[in-house]
Amino acid sequence: MDCCKQDCSPCPTKDSREDIGCCKELPFDEEMCESVTIGEKVPHCSFDIYHNEDIKKGVSLKDYNGKWLVLFFYPADFTFVCPTELEELANCYAEFQALGVEVVSVSTDTVFTHKAWHDISPAIKKITYPMAADPTGNLSKTFGTYIPEEGLSLRGTFLIDPTGILKIIEIHDNSIGRNVKELLRKIKAAQFVEKNPGNVCPASWEPGKESLKPGLDLVGKI
Repeated sequence: MDCCKQDCSPCPTKDSREDIGCCKELPFDEEMCESVTIGEKVPHCSFDIYHNEDIKKGVSLKDYNGKWLVLFFYPADFTFVCPTELEELANCYAEFQALGVEVVSVSTDTVFTHKAWHDISPAIKKITYPMAADPTGNLSKTFGTYIPEEGLSLRGTFLIDPTGILKIIEIHDNSIGRNVKELLRKIKAAQFVEKNPGNVCPASWEPGKESLKPGLDLVGKI
């Protein structure tokens, strides 16, 4: 049976399509089917954003090349834990910018829902960073946060370096809020090791504290 005639979804991988002979006429994008992981270059996904009381269409992750980028996935607008996280991000946004970091929040809501929430919520009114809309779930799927049964995203935080390489992944159950100050600490650590090749940051490292340089002389001495 040709499953494409049965209005099915595209098969998850190219190989599986060929194995069972279905969906061959459908376009296949490997990048959209496999979630990115640490050390990989992120795909150039496109999305719309609500930013500075305006809607911008067709923004791409490649537009952020040359700067550090935080993608901050959350389940939904007009909820409970989400505005506390997004407000904390807004309160610390100047600190991110001082580090050369852009922040983009992401949910499966539309840009119009983002605007409506921004218009009426005291916490969300503070946001001056871009709010990305992912109603198709493609961006959430690419980063492995999508919940298909709910059409929502898990709480996921991703740090991408200026060359487009994924450096940090943090994914939470949706009942557990995140700590923005800890995110800032991790970003500072990521930037330190980028500028100081061969060095690594121990637990709870902060700027000004000693780093480590792995080598035989340290084996068994920590």
